[in-house]
Amino acid sequence: MIVRDQLYINGAWTPSRSTARIDVIEAATEAVMGRAPAGDPADVDAAVRAARAAFEPWAATPVAQRAAFLDAIAAGLKARADEIGRTISAEVGTPLKLAQRIQAALPPQVMAGTAEIARSYAFEETIGPTRVTLEPTGVVACITPWNYPLHQVVAKVAPALAAGCTVVLKPSELAPLTAFILAEVVHAAGLPPGVFNLVSGAGVPIGEALAAHPDIDMVSFTGSTRAGKRISELAAAGVKRVALELGGKSASVVLDDADLARAVKATVTQCFLNSGQTCSALSRLLVPAARYDEAVALAVEAAKTFTPGDPAKDDTRLGPLVSATQRERVRGYIRKGVEEGAELLTGGADAPAGFAQGYYVQPTVFGRVRPEMTIAQEEIFGPVLSIITYDGEDDAVRIANGTAYGLAGAVWSADPARAERIARRMRAGRVDVNGGGFNPLAPFGGFKQSGHGRELGRYGLEEFLEARSLQLPA
Repeated sequence: MIVRDQLYINGAWTPSRSTARIDVIEAATEAVMGRAPAGDPADVDAAVRAARAAFEPWAATPVAQRAAFLDAIAAGLKARADEIGRTISAEVGTPLKLAQRIQAALPPQVMAGTAEIARSYAFEETIGPTRVTLEPTGVVACITPWNYPLHQVVAKVAPALAAGCTVVLKPSELAPLTAFILAEVVHAAGLPPGVFNLVSGAGVPIGEALAAHPDIDMVSFTGSTRAGKRISELAAAGVKRVALELGGKSASVVLDDADLARAVKATVTQCFLNSGQTCSALSRLLVPAARYDEAVALAVEAAKTFTPGDPAKDDTRLGPLVSATQRERVRGYIRKGVEEGAELLTGGADAPAGFAQGYYVQPTVFGRVRPEMTIAQEEIFGPVLSIITYDGEDDAVRIANGTAYGLAGAVWSADPARAERIARRMRAGRVDVNGGGFNPLAPFGGFKQSGHGRELGRYGLEEFLEARSLQLPA
């Protein structure tokens, strides 16, 4: 049992004003594995006031010194990587080997990379008689999700601190425990009091109190589109800056000259990564109508290698979902796909054999999916793939762009120039071309209802900066 009974406010571990607690449930066993404070708006106010008081001196701290703090935090996270991986594997259900490789390894890499970017970044330039300075936005509320709980935190906190902003963090109530590890690492690194603050709790009331607080200058939010709209409404009353990284319904477009076996296998792997609990998951596989049968056989074969299992075991490729609510949501979408006439090729809404306990869902592939079907339009956030056929490049692009989302996508072709040409027509913030991999220095974010703003690399740093012109005598 991991028990966290205090919040981190103004450089100290502080009891919550509320006596309520959050039970953190282990995804594979449905047992309580930890507890954390369920804060209240009074905690938010205390944290924001601390961040406001710390802002001016932190903003005036030389960039090199801020970067050195980030390096120290990166080292602290790296030293606790085993603990972080095990904790997230239990909270979220990510297979342990994958949790260690991504959930634990990526945050210190991003933290240290952000420090390096800050050291070389031009925070001012001269344009004729004008000196343009890039200034920290102010006090930032970072509201983060449960699927990559520490990575999503660091993707916001690292650039905010590097820019000279102070932070109040609200992690997801479903997977809050590694945020407390981060707070311990921050404290050990000697970050000045008030620069980083942690208030755990549910979106209502904690997230809403942060978004509405008059002393918050910016909200950086990752989560559902529905919640992002609510955050935007609350922030608008104070004309706050808002950065949103929301849902996705990403298409993998396999062109007629592509290596179909490679493309399908890679698409299934990305769709089922983290049990489908990835906002950029390639959940729609678009194939030429003439190659449908071949694609179906390959997809089903690939899906069957993702056998559900205990996340702690080395051979597990598909762990449970994060919660009972999420499990029922995903199963509901599977039932909806069947009701609307999609062909269930493998998987289904029933619990996987041998897994009556734990939040498990069968790896599922649908064929004969029409673009207007619910499972082809809405984000499922589970291991569910929809195979859609198209006739010609223009039809493929139309279908790929034919949802409310625009977070990610992929294109496959034997001709790299052709693949890039199609990728440029896709209304998405990130498009993988012929299996191009994740780059933590490249911008990540979406078009349309997938949000606005970018994270990672220098683009993530710039989200937390404001331009100011000093008009000097000519």
